[in-house]
Amino acid sequence: MEGALVNAPPVKTGVEVRVGDPCLVIIFGASGDLTQRKLVPALFNLQNQGFLARDVGVVGVARSEMSHANFREKMKPDESVLATEEARRAWGVLSERIFYQAGDVSQAETFQQLRDFLAKLDTQLKTPGNYMFYLSVAPEFFAPIVKGLGGAGLLEEAAGHWRRVVIEKPFGHDLPSAIQLNRDLRSVVSERQIFRIDHYLGKETVQNLLVFRFGNSIFEPIWNHHYIDHVQVTAAEELGVEARGGYYDNAGALRDMVPNHIAQLVSLVGMEPPISFHADAVRDEQVKLLKSIQPLSPEDVLHAAVRGQYGSGQVKGQKVPGYREEEKVSPESNTDTFVALRLYIDNWRWAHVPFYVRTGKRMPKRVTEIVIQFKAAPFMLFTRTPVSHLTTNRLFVRIQPDEGISLRFGAKVPGPILEMGAVKMDFRYVDWFGAKPSTGYETLLYDAMVGEATLFQRADMVEAGWRMVQPLIDVWKALPPRDFPNYAAGSWGPAEADALLERDGRHWENGDA
Repeated sequence: MEGALVNAPPVKTGVEVRVGDPCLVIIFGASGDLTQRKLVPALFNLQNQGFLARDVGVVGVARSEMSHANFREKMKPDESVLATEEARRAWGVLSERIFYQAGDVSQAETFQQLRDFLAKLDTQLKTPGNYMFYLSVAPEFFAPIVKGLGGAGLLEEAAGHWRRVVIEKPFGHDLPSAIQLNRDLRSVVSERQIFRIDHYLGKETVQNLLVFRFGNSIFEPIWNHHYIDHVQVTAAEELGVEARGGYYDNAGALRDMVPNHIAQLVSLVGMEPPISFHADAVRDEQVKLLKSIQPLSPEDVLHAAVRGQYGSGQVKGQKVPGYREEEKVSPESNTDTFVALRLYIDNWRWAHVPFYVRTGKRMPKRVTEIVIQFKAAPFMLFTRTPVSHLTTNRLFVRIQPDEGISLRFGAKVPGPILEMGAVKMDFRYVDWFGAKPSTGYETLLYDAMVGEATLFQRADMVEAGWRMVQPLIDVWKALPPRDFPNYAAGSWGPAEADALLERDGRHWENGDA
């Protein structure tokens, strides 16, 4: 039974849409892949959809020499994207406001030259001095760039204008480094000016978790330990490390995914209702949830955590190399490419409800989803029937690649005999609201322009995420793995990950909803 809603129009709320504030968006690391694939396309989509102010300029900053014209050509979308007159017109409007400034961020004169250039653009484009600095650079440059901006007076807010710094993850590589990075940043700029970006939170389904939980009376009353058996969070990737071997071999799955992406998803699933949708009200509850996660002792790490590294195997019929054979990876690397954990939350709502989380590379499919399994109904009514077991109700929140929500439940199979079959109702965003071009960064860039910080991590959220995984970092550093690689590419990870749930009488859902 499918309950997909097709060709139904979105509900009109009558709320006037706010256009992003006039500003200059300054992207450090503009010659990198992220700017061309995600950031400028996201700005183009905002322009095309009417969310970008007319008085917005984009300034790319990187070491390599490049003219404004060359940078604009490099950023130009493919012809397929510019197939319509409307799209070509939107790109024409945006492209004439894209500029480039070469500079070495280790040199103080770079920031002085940038200050003078931005002042010139303020006059030329009639922007009111609002600057959004986007740091698409390696983590070691976060603090030096912010200090350089501060030294040039580019972070001072006066005369009604704002200055904001958007920082890509990773925010540190462990708890001490995260604490130090926050100290370094806040020695120059206030917390309210810092927007720590997590692109997972740009996904519609992630944002919809708050609306789904708190805006539907049939779910919130049963969102607790009385009705929920356990929660699963999976973030699986088909791909290996590709060209990121140099970075990934120093990070691994745990550092790369768990204290940020996974922690954010867990906090949104588990948090208490905020008093409002104001940014700090929402983030206060997320921090409370993360601080409520039961700390893992060294012994817990040995029994409630699994790490893995993929060997060679097959993905969709194609042979792929093992992690140690990837480019820029040590042939003796002990870096984890898979992590699974069992977590408990020490509060009333989630008493004795395990949260199972996992993330990995070279899995059978790309899927990020949250699974809520409800407790089984009493079976005694069915003891004298052909029904051998009851279908457990499961709610699937799919974040990627096919965003939507599914509910699995039991129904009678047609016929004269009482038999039960598992069925599902399925909601997909594309069916109900239609598809819009998206990179996942549109909402985040727009929110940064209007000063809406709900989807960005606060300093205490970052530190709470690292505090959750620091015991694993410590134990795994002291006890290097002896069995790597321990799962084949194209599988769902090491056997120990399955055993983690099987010991509790449960099993993973492998993206089949």
